[in-house]
Formats: sequence, structure tokens, C-alpha cells
Amino acid sequence: MRILLTGANGYIGLRLLPSLVEAGHEVVCCVRDRKRLDMKPAYKDQVEVFEVDFLEEINWEKAPQNIDVAYYLIHSMASSGDFETKEEKAAKSFVNFVNRIGVKQIIYLSGIVNEDELSKHLRSRLKVENILKTAEAPHTVLRAGIIVGSGSASFEIMRDLVEKLPVMVAPKWLNTRCQPIAIRNVILYLQKVMGHQDCYNQVFDIGGKEVLTYKQMLLQFAEVRGLKRYILTVPVMTPRLSSYWLFFVTSTSYKLAVNLVDSMKVDVVAKNDKIRSIIDVELFNYKKAVELAFDKIEQNLVISSWKDAMNSTLPKISQHIEVPQKGVFRDHRKKRIRNNPEQVIQNIFAIGGHRGWYYADFLWHLRGYLDKLVGGIGLRRGRTHKTQLYNGDALDFWRVLVADREERRLLLYAEMRLPGEAWLEFRIEEEDGKYWLHQNATFRPSGIMGRLYWYAVLPFHFFVFRGMLNRLESYGKEEDIAHA
Repeated sequence: MRILLTGANGYIGLRLLPSLVEAGHEVVCCVRDRKRLDMKPAYKDQVEVFEVDFLEEINWEKAPQNIDVAYYLIHSMASSGDFETKEEKAAKSFVNFVNRIGVKQIIYLSGIVNEDELSKHLRSRLKVENILKTAEAPHTVLRAGIIVGSGSASFEIMRDLVEKLPVMVAPKWLNTRCQPIAIRNVILYLQKVMGHQDCYNQVFDIGGKEVLTYKQMLLQFAEVRGLKRYILTVPVMTPRLSSYWLFFVTSTSYKLAVNLVDSMKVDVVAKNDKIRSIIDVELFNYKKAVELAFDKIEQNLVISSWKDAMNSTLPKISQHIEVPQKGVFRDHRKKRIRNNPEQVIQNIFAIGGHRGWYYADFLWHLRGYLDKLVGGIGLRRGRTHKTQLYNGDALDFWRVLVADREERRLLLYAEMRLPGEAWLEFRIEEEDGKYWLHQNATFRPSGIMGRLYWYAVLPFHFFVFRGMLNRLESYGKEEDIAHA
């Protein structure tokens, strides 16, 4: 089959893509920025990339044709502003798009909406669902609640809570019921309804084997990790306080925390589960789903993370890939490489996350904490893989713009709160038979506050950037390994 995959570089899309390719399908990936989509070289003959933003004008000349199945996996819950309006606009644009190019089936992953009172997030999912039903092609809607898998937002938030807080004083919404489902089961359902005529113009709830409260999920998560945790729920904790609680303890953004808290007050339990009589999928229970997720983490096989998905409010990589040369402050340093150059590039591509920033890590953590205080993302996003980086990945409070091992270059763009814009670049160059490590920090200030900020942090740059450069060059030498 020839398949159109929207949201191809999102959390679900990156999981679904290899499954579709390995099943022998041709896939057209719809992405806002083609530089964000990294895939295995073996997939490239079966994958076509169509650059499109359904919130903007569509380039019809390059639009794909002869599509059998179109997956709609576009969501904007983490974005700022009116995400409901954005989701409605994108859905209408998509319907116009598929009507014009012609498809045989639309598949949409929605949320469980069985309660009378719905959150803004779930109301928006339902509205998108109703818009997609107006398309000429038959639809199949799969409604899911909490999706459990390595890198998913719910998984990472629960992990933060369980591993950081031996005792939790939590809001009463921890008693809300839900029916979590393993990511592997979701991917199987998405695949198996494809081209299945019994699923045309149907809406199904998909859930795992158990109905649990969020409190039970946290406690079972702790059991899997071999931890003893105590949870006290209190009747008085406003949505704002609950959002701040999630924001400061976990790696989520404040905007996402607000939307999650709003949704967590609503039961998400499957009722219309007739899909189980049509599609045969062996469902996992919640603890097994958590165990499978940690298997992936321990093997460094996390395919996608919610932290890496760029929502509609973030700029395209191409808009920042050219580092400005005028009107900027710059800290450029270089050092002769006496270590193995391949070891140095490995050091560069392992920066951040658990490895840290090689020098004065306490200052980097302090900067992350200050960023959190002013509503930024802080350092808690970490990184998906210990040694691999790809264009578009989240890396602590940076975004990876260029990760090119062959060119020996890593370019990062700052996503922390700043009175301006910042880039951090590492590259290795050969000069007269000698290898040099170049490190460039570039800052484009916004007004007088931006200039004051640069001069305020300049003393820290002097020894932090110098120390980082030295350690990047020397880390991995025999003496370092001996003292590790």
C-alpha cells in the first residue's frame, strides 16, 4: 500500500514509520521540516518526504498522489496559544488535502471521550474527529487514553515523580480512573485497521487489560522499579498549583502541565471496545508495559520521545541553521587535538543528559533551575540516547539543529528563556595535518536586556567554556579512563 503519514516525526509517527516500512509499504511522510526527519538508510527507497504545514498554504505541485491510507497524527496540546483553534484549522486543511488528492481510508488516533464533562484537550480531539468524518474517504478512529512506552509524555512524567519523590503529597485527581495501553498495542491497532473494511466509518476505544487510578499506576510503576513510595492525596489543590507541581518536579513544560492536569480530572476508560472482536491483539497489562519500556531504555533503543517532537509554535530548523554573523556577541575558542579525533567527536555527541556538560555541571544545573523558575524548560528533558544525536532532537534546554558525524559538527539552538537567541557549535577541522576543536557560542541580543544579560554571564563563560573545551578534547584518554 501507499501510505500518507502525517506527524511523521512525532512520538507515534516515529514508532509507526519503521513498522509500516518493514511490512513492505511505501510511505509518504508529511513533516513541517524535512531536516527533522532522520531515518535508517535502508528505509529511504520506501519513504518519500513531503514538506507541508497544514496551518499554512499547501504546495499542490509537489503533493503526493495515489494514496491508499492516510494517518492523521497531528496534535498541538503542548503548543502555546489557542491550541484548539490550531487543531481545528489543521484538521480542516487536511480534509481539503485528502479530498483533493484522493485516499481510500483515513485513520486517526484520538482520545477516549466517554464522559459528559471533557477537558479542553479531549474536546479538541473530539472536534477534530468530527471534522475528519466529513472527508470523502471512510474514516477509522482509534480512541486511546494513557499510552505507556519509553519516551512517552505520561511515562516520563510518572518516572520523574516515582524516582524523585519517596513521599508524594498529590492532588485528588490521582484518584481519577484511566485505562493505560502499551505503545506496542497502539502501533499494532494502527497497522491492523489499515484497509480493513469492517473498520471503515467506525470509532473504537482501545485500552489495556486494566482500569487503574493514577495513584495505582504510580505505585505499580514504583514496584517495577523496586522502590517503596507513599502517596497522600489532598482535597485542596487548585489546577494552577497542580500544574506548578508537575512542572517543577517533572520534565514537562508548564503549558503541557496545564493541559495534562485539565485532562487528568476526567475518567478515560474504554467502553466501545468492539474492536477486540474484529482485530486480534494480545494486550499487555500496565506493569508489563512499564517493564517493556525500561527494556528499551536499558538497551538504548528508545525510538522516539515526546520531548523531541517540535510543535507548531517552534520555528523550523531551516530558519536557524545559519548562525548569524552580524549584530551578535560571540565566544570562539579552539584547541589543538592531541587525543584521538574520533574520541573527541564521540565526546561531543555524548554531551548533555547523564554525561553532563563536562565542566562546572553545577552551574549548568543552576541555569536549568533558574530557567524553570521563569517558566522555561530547564535541563530535565535530557536526551533520548546516550551517544546518538539527530537533527531536531531535544538536548536538555537546547535543540539540535545539525548533528553530522561525517562533517564532525554539532550545532545547537537554545530553547531556554533568554532575552535573545543563542547558538552553541562544536566542530573539528584539519589544518596542516593537525586537528583542531572549535567551540563557538553565539548570542543575538534582543534590546538592552539582551546586552545586559550577555555582560552579566560573561565572567562565567570565561572559565565554563574554557573548561568544557579542555574536557571535550581530553575526555577518554587513558588517564581519564583510569580515574573514571
